[in-house]
Parts: sequence; C-alpha cells; structure tokens
Amino acid sequence: MIEVLTTGLPNTVQDLGRPGRLELGISHGGAMDKTALAVANLMLGNEATAAGIEVALYPFRLRAHVDTAVAVTGADCRVTVADRRYPPWWAMPIRAGETLVVEAPRAGARSYVALAGGIDVPLVAGARATDVKGGFGGLEGRGLSRGDRLRLNPAQPLLPAGGIGAAVEERRPAPGDATELRVLPAAEFDVFTPQAQAAFTGTEWLVTNDANRMGYRLAGETLSLASPLELLSHGIVPGTVQVPPAGQPIIQLAEANTCGGYPKIATVIEADLWRLAQAPVGTRLRFSFVSSQEATEALGARCRWLDSFAATLKPMRQPG
Repeated sequence: MIEVLTTGLPNTVQDLGRPGRLELGISHGGAMDKTALAVANLMLGNEATAAGIEVALYPFRLRAHVDTAVAVTGADCRVTVADRRYPPWWAMPIRAGETLVVEAPRAGARSYVALAGGIDVPLVAGARATDVKGGFGGLEGRGLSRGDRLRLNPAQPLLPAGGIGAAVEERRPAPGDATELRVLPAAEFDVFTPQAQAAFTGTEWLVTNDANRMGYRLAGETLSLASPLELLSHGIVPGTVQVPPAGQPIIQLAEANTCGGYPKIATVIEADLWRLAQAPVGTRLRFSFVSSQEATEALGARCRWLDSFAATLKPMRQPG
C-alpha cells in the first residue's frame, strides 16, 4: 500500500485508457503521455497497461507502507526517495516508511509514477483510468487527495541495486524551440480559406491557460472559413483540431467529448500526442502535414521501440 502525502486534484490514477467505447459516450481517456506510463511500467516488470499515477500538479509526495519499487517518467523533474536522488526516467527500490518526492518540472508538464504490480483499483468499462468528467474509474472517479491510500497488486520487484533507467533522446528538444506536431488534414480542411490553410502550418500557436485533459485552446492567427458552414455533431478523437467561430483552434485530448460540431482543420497523429501532454501553458506549437502512411509508420516505430525496450530490460533485472 502507498499513502499520498502531497498532491492536487489534477493528479489521478491512469492506465492506457478505454479505446473503442466512443459509441457509448465514453472518451478514450487514460494517460495523456501513454508512452511515458508504458515505459515506467516496463521498467518495473509490469504489464504496460498497469495503472499508475499521472502527476500534473507539483510537488507530489507519497509514502510506501511496504517494500516495493517505483518508477518516474515523463517530465524532467527532480526525484528523490528518502535522501537518495535519482535521474529522470528511472526505476528504483523504495522501502516501507520511505517517501518519494517529485518536484516541479524543469521541462515538460506531466510525470508518471508507476509502482511494482500496478495500482489496484477496480476495472470500470475495461480500464482503471480515472474519468473525472464522468466521475468513474481510478479512485472513486476523482483526483487524488492528501491521505488517500492505494493498494498495490502483488509483485516481486526485480531491479539491479541502483535501479534501471531509460534514455529517450527525442524527449530533449532544444531550449526555446517551438514544439513540432505532425498532422493529417481533417474532413473540413478544404472549407477554410487559403489564407487560413497557410497560417495553420506557417505560423506559431500558443497554448493558452485554457488547457487541461479535455483539450488545449490555442492563440494565434484567426482561421476563417471560405463560406458559412453548419455541421451535425460528429465523432472526434484525441488530436482532432477543431475551429470554433472565433477562429482560434482547440486540440481535443484524452478526455475530449466523443462528438462535436465545429469544423475540423487537422488531426495530430497519435505518435505525437505525447508532445502535447508535455506542453505546459505558454508553449509555442508548429504544425506540419504528413501523409497517412507516414503517420502509420511513426506509430509502428513507437510500438517497435517499446517492444525492443522491454526485451532489453529482461536480462538486466535481478532480485532487488
């Protein structure tokens, strides 16, 4: 069991979400940065789908009540267990009575805390992820509070004495650069003016304060339609870029509504959604169009990397 000592309501229990249930009005949900959570679990010998904690408000502190192991990935944060400091993207042992502290990020926005065995909360609609909007999943369908205690599934942590780390080079953009996002043209792309189409990829966009797990509202050039358009509500997915009448785009994310009626100019490819998860308020974004084949290849490359990473870890584990 672990006990939450310092947290905020944006911090929630998450797994990889609930794909395939949009027709029921249930959003994809799950971790905003699914790769980071999967890597944290793999370092501990968990299934990639095990439930962990998504941290979006810092500092985050928890106390272990059993000897176990913990991994922290995602944002570039200072991480300590008791008086021992660890680098980002690291899995390490934690003893009963010791405290894990995750400080505010130097870069990025969200951290993922996984524990050996995974967090033991009930399966709801096929997943353990918290859906705050729907009020279900995770711990009672809510964000974490001080004093919450979470059970862990049985596990035998297997780590070298100093722990295990992961080096993910693409996670280190040059300071000051805009975050690059690859997109596919959406169904209504052609109904925007040529000026709007050019501005979408030719200018930078700012992540505003109106940003959460449902979506990010951006600020930049006004994107106008060539002529008035009325649409029935239609299905949308994480990454969909909608443009309301004011002309400022909204990117739908993990807990987005399952349908909407605003025109869609583009969709961020699945392989790049983690970049949005790690984009705090004030981040500058740039979009570039790719083909559907390039989008598929990018997703395949990520899956192959995860498989290769898992295979590399197996011989490194020894009883800790």
